Amino acid sequence: MPLLESEAPRDPYVLFQRWLREAQDAGAPQPDAMTLATYGEEGPAARMVLFKGLQDGSFLFYSNYASLKGRDMTYDRRAALVFYWSVTRHQVRVAGAVRRLGRAASQEYFATRPRGAQLSALASRQSRAVRSREVLERRVLELAAAYPDEVPLPREWGGYALRPRWIEFWESREDRLHDRLRYVLRNNGAWRFERLAP
Repeated sequence: MPLLESEAPRDPYVLFQRWLREAQDAGAPQPDAMTLATYGEEGPAARMVLFKGLQDGSFLFYSNYASLKGRDMTYDRRAALVFYWSVTRHQVRVAGAVRRLGRAASQEYFATRPRGAQLSALASRQSRAVRSREVLERRVLELAAAYPDEVPLPREWGGYALRPRWIEFWESREDRLHDRLRYVLRNNGAWRFERLAP
């Protein structure tokens, strides 16, 4: 379906949620996967993370604050996201500023994670060199024994919220004459959109 200005919603989050649902319904593998691009003391970096929802106009995700991505976002709060769903031929790009979520919000989400994921987060000093997988597995077993009931929220782990400056929607078309609409946040909080050449 063509991405036309006359049919596009005025609110970019409406279109984002529609496209995410379409990707889920079409059987896209891991439709909540997104690329997170950051910049830090070591230069630019990108990696896949999981989208965990929208809150107050921000895209949420969780990670280790001491990881490379965490250090990057301390160095430079600007970051970008890319969603790509080949099955629906859609891409969404997002750029804006990142902030950490509060400890209570991070704890609330952490409590919903499977126990194995909780133990892995507690055991892993993400992005640090480790001697072997055996070392990690042994650490997980030690922590499982130490915390048979409730796994504590790791001190260096929590949520992030990326508040967009702009959101771009790309839809594949024949002959590479693709549709690109970019929503830009105005100073008054309203969105304007514009068509970009493919």
